[in-house]
Parts: sequence; structure tokens; C-alpha cells
Amino acid sequence: MDYYATLIHKVKKLIAQLNIYLRKFPSYERHALCQQIRESAYRVFTLIVEGDKRFKKKTTLTNLNIEHEKLRMLLYVAFEEGYFSWESKKHGQRAKPAQSEVDRRYTTVSTMVDEIGRMIGGWIGYEAKNA
Repeated sequence: MDYYATLIHKVKKLIAQLNIYLRKFPSYERHALCQQIRESAYRVFTLIVEGDKRFKKKTTLTNLNIEHEKLRMLLYVAFEEGYFSWESKKHGQRAKPAQSEVDRRYTTVSTMVDEIGRMIGGWIGYEAKNA
């Protein structure tokens, strides 16, 4: 699998995971923060495609890097606001998740975002060398 395909695959996995988690966020955030996170993730996806197809990549890769950082910060805001701590149902009763479960949820997407960021950084470095 080439670099581009690997990056696309990782972003698609991130979007799938985000869609699971965003459905659990409070209803009052579904049309605000959730929507911004979704749009940012999709924008990262489209900028990767755009960056692969453009002859001059510098501006597109800069925009990709900025959008990636926006996504990282939006997820951090969601974590700080406690939106990764939704209740789960166990045996018909609602149970507050342990802090370790909340941290695991955030760490899951945060790790994916970090890995994508390292790949974007590598791509930018490669293009800078070959320009």
C-alpha cells in the first residue's frame, strides 16, 4: 500500500470512530461542536485527496496541516468539556464511566489524529526536499 492510500485509510478509520463517539455527545452540542469536528475531519480527508492531485502542493499541504491542528484542538475541547464521558447501560441501569474509560475513548481518537499528523508532517517534509 502506498503512502497516499495508507493516509486515506487512516483518515477513514478516524472518521468511522468519530461518528461512533459523536453520536454519544450531548444533544445540545450535536449542531455545534459535533458538526465542527465532523466538518474538520472531512476537510482533512478532502485536502489529502487535493494535495495528492495538485502539481503545486505547498499551499494545499499548509491548509491540510492547519485543518489537522483545528481537528486536534476541537477534540481537546470536547474532552475538556467532558463529552467523552457519556453514560453506558449495564444490565438495564445507567452507569457513569470510570475515568480510565473516558481517557481511553479520548486517547483512541487522539492517537489516530497524532498518527495522521505525523504522516502529514512527513509528506510536507518530503515535498519540501523535492521542491
